Amino acid sequence: MDEARHERIRAAIAAIPEGSVATYGQIATEVGEASARLVGRVLREDGADLPWHRVLRADGSSAPQLVDEQHQRLRAEGVEIRDGRVVLADHRVASGWISER
Repeated sequence: MDEARHERIRAAIAAIPEGSVATYGQIATEVGEASARLVGRVLREDGADLPWHRVLRADGSSAPQLVDEQHQRLRAEGVEIRDGRVVLADHRVASGWISER
């Protein structure tokens, strides 16, 4: 992956406001990428300094290995979690959030 694509994904994740979440696919769409998996790859390889806990699966769930810490961090920001999933209707960031930064 080229550096510009990588940095666009990082910038989109960094711009997710506290108390809001985005899905992998939503981030991919926002930065003009076709694959949500690419967003996951960037987070896995270079996301330790990003608000990774604000990025979720399309159904509002977390990866099993992250669920405890992710939910703890999200709850601390006021994000509602019901039945093991974030209530996306209430907490998903709106399209264009990158330009709002």
